[in-house]
Amino acid sequence: MATLVATMVVGPLLSIVKDKASSYLLDQYKVMKGMEEQHEILKRKLPAILDIITDAEQAATHREGVAAWLEAIKNVAYQANEVFDEFKYEALRRQAKKKGHYKELGFDVVKLFPTHNRFIFRNRMGRKLRKIVQAIEVLVSEMNAFGFKYQQQPPVSSQLRRTGPAIIDPKEIKEIISKSRANDKGAIVSRLVGQANNEDLTVVPIVGMGGLGKTTLAQLVYKEPTIQEHFGLFIWVCVSECFDVHSLAKSIVEAALRKKDDGTEATPRQKNDGTEAVSEKIPLDTLQNVVSGQRYLLVLDDVWERQVHIWDELKACLQHGGRGSVVLTTTRDKGVAKKMGHDVEAYNLQPLGDQFIKEIIETRAFSYLHREEERPDKLVNMVDEIVKRCVGSPLAATALGSVLRNKTSEEEWKAISTTSSICTEETGILPILKLSYNDLPSQMKQCFVFCAVFPKDYEIHMNKLIQLWIAHGFIQEKQAHLETIGKLIFDELASRSFFQDVELGQATKPSTTKKVHATSSQDFVLCYSRTACKIHDLMHDVALSVMEKECALATEEPGKIESVVATEEPSQSEWLPNTARHLFLSCKDPGKKLNCSLENSFPAIQTLLCDSYMSSSLQHLSKYTSLQALQLCSHRRSFPLKPKHLHHLRYLDLSRSHIEALPEDISILYNLQTLNLSGCTSLCELPRQMKYMTALHHLYTHGCPELKSMPRDLRMLTSLQTLTCFVVGSGSSCSNVGELGNLNLGGQLELRNLANVTEVDAKAANLVNKELRKLTLTWTSWRDNEEDTRVLENLKPHDGLDAIRIHSYGATTFPTWMTMLQNFVEINLFSCRKLVWLFSGRCDRSFTFPNLKKLKLVSMPCLERWWEIDNDGMQEKRMFPLLEKLCIIGCIKLKAFPGHPTFLTYRMFVLWDAQN
Repeated sequence: MATLVATMVVGPLLSIVKDKASSYLLDQYKVMKGMEEQHEILKRKLPAILDIITDAEQAATHREGVAAWLEAIKNVAYQANEVFDEFKYEALRRQAKKKGHYKELGFDVVKLFPTHNRFIFRNRMGRKLRKIVQAIEVLVSEMNAFGFKYQQQPPVSSQLRRTGPAIIDPKEIKEIISKSRANDKGAIVSRLVGQANNEDLTVVPIVGMGGLGKTTLAQLVYKEPTIQEHFGLFIWVCVSECFDVHSLAKSIVEAALRKKDDGTEATPRQKNDGTEAVSEKIPLDTLQNVVSGQRYLLVLDDVWERQVHIWDELKACLQHGGRGSVVLTTTRDKGVAKKMGHDVEAYNLQPLGDQFIKEIIETRAFSYLHREEERPDKLVNMVDEIVKRCVGSPLAATALGSVLRNKTSEEEWKAISTTSSICTEETGILPILKLSYNDLPSQMKQCFVFCAVFPKDYEIHMNKLIQLWIAHGFIQEKQAHLETIGKLIFDELASRSFFQDVELGQATKPSTTKKVHATSSQDFVLCYSRTACKIHDLMHDVALSVMEKECALATEEPGKIESVVATEEPSQSEWLPNTARHLFLSCKDPGKKLNCSLENSFPAIQTLLCDSYMSSSLQHLSKYTSLQALQLCSHRRSFPLKPKHLHHLRYLDLSRSHIEALPEDISILYNLQTLNLSGCTSLCELPRQMKYMTALHHLYTHGCPELKSMPRDLRMLTSLQTLTCFVVGSGSSCSNVGELGNLNLGGQLELRNLANVTEVDAKAANLVNKELRKLTLTWTSWRDNEEDTRVLENLKPHDGLDAIRIHSYGATTFPTWMTMLQNFVEINLFSCRKLVWLFSGRCDRSFTFPNLKKLKLVSMPCLERWWEIDNDGMQEKRMFPLLEKLCIIGCIKLKAFPGHPTFLTYRMFVLWDAQN
């Protein structure tokens, strides 16, 4: 790969430090008493450095001395950031003490905070601060010698508004590429189908340089109707640079099993979802059994491994498939294609024609205009020259078009045309990608390069990514909601092609086992959508080039360890350099690997994401004190770290761990913003003093069936925006739903154990003023109780609700608001055993439930009709005009469809156990 020189990102980090140094909390709780002079010096010097940092970042790409100066500034900024985090935590600690937290905890405060004696704290922090001030003063004097120019960066929110109102629809670009690759697709489809009588396994490699669209072409072939009819089993696996035969076999098996289970395609590098049985057998034997006798299409995307014996070992198992089976591979390396395809000629993908490259650039560059005739002629005439620089690469064209979209003058277009290097065989399209990256606002650069912490081909979930950005302080906007700005940044990066395959998918079901009569809250998780994306491997290279030694990745393939700067495969203890700040582990027992690596290493780890189950305990606890984001999936029944070492933690993901309870002193994590406990099936209780975790924004508690109640005074968590499951307890030691009244919740919410809710509490919950999208209401076990009607009447949700699930409701009728809410896309009703009709009153709207796509009715033996008052046929026809799925199970008295049966002719539906 050609050397890539991309702009360093230091400005956002300095901005974070400046804001922390100016925090009112520091003055309010006098945590910097005796250090006022150093504090004032920093408050003056930091803005001065920020004034010129943009010019310095740009100069660093061609001035070696400036690059070294920036590196020094970055290191000092990291130190200052940690110091001010300590000051902030001390302020929060004193604030909590004043409110009585320590007294309620009942713990020995000295053991919890051994270094927070005021005298000891002042001396220790004073030494650290003086050292930082001295370093800053030296760097400022050097800064003046460089003669940098002042460049002000406007707030990121204003930059986002300026760059355009919305994401460019990726379908437009995909349609252009699909049209341009029609002949290529046809040729490959013919090759694959033409092997129908071939008893030997056929391997068809697609070869071409990076960014040419090999994966896109493979996707077009994969989804072609002729191919879908021809093959019986479809498997897609992203391989990338690691080609360990056992782990690849395991990934193929898992992808095949997921495909068989739910008919959806899955990528291999996702969090272990419980398919651990594969690892218990020899992966190659399992693979042989899975494909045996079936005509399959296996796509191996982005293959690099040249070792023939590895491929031959895998191929020996794949040979057991049915007649006409095919392996379709994509690779940049002709040598790989030759070794994998043997005697089969590789398909050499040619560059796109200039007319298509021009169409892509213009579609991107002029996306802000509504009509083609509005495009300025002077700019349109410059496109042909820019096309030459893309050498037929749709990724390069998309990236350049995205840059040009933000330029509206002829001078700006000329500058892009002259500064963008023409892509060559040696450089590939990296010069274009470098230009696209360097054109980003500084804060967006920081957000993007953080994604280097994830492996290539990894599916990244948008909400998680935004929460990690916020946890690290990358979003410092004061004028708007941080999550809103994070979403705008994500959209802008996607519109500039830094993210690809952005799609709204369904959340992963905690269990792979399907049950028709599901009764747990986990079943409804399928309803909830989440946005996910990937990063093109070349864009990933850009992020890695900027992050240098700050990221370290341990991949799941045995013996294959990735490090941003590694040129050789490092040893077990060398993969983690002291400069590493962001760690990602997806390997067998990541705890053991960490313990071994940290024994002789002292990195200031800020991010630790463990994407596989952890069995070992974590040793060297004192080395985790700088952690800001932590993801663990542990087999252990207790929390593996001590909260007193995690004061600066802002993001904690323990989803699907076997943990039974969190330690009570976890409530001293006063900075924690996100706590994900979803799928912790053994979790019995939450910390009683959770009310002191006032920075908490997101609390994920769905999929925790053993959780019996919520801690008292939950209303004090006034920053809470997401609460996925509220379990209503029966005693005075827990919260009732009325505590939700003043919380500004959105997204999804499940209310469980509603038998413990009174009409008064239901009204106090104030759901009507919460912008929820998904709502689950569960009475846990069925009972005959008309009180449920009054409770449900007072749980009326916001008009914007689009999915609802009701379980074990005990009354005979629903309240009228069920009919009045017209934005429902999905309705699921389970075990409402006394319900006689679904909707009250008469169907007298022009369309009733005009947006409903899915309707599921399960175990409702008394249900006789749809409406309280029968309607004539003309009115019935207006119901559910967009319905796609109708599932009726165990409704033995239901006598008719909702309207004339022809409305189901063009729909997909299931009908079970209906008597008539």
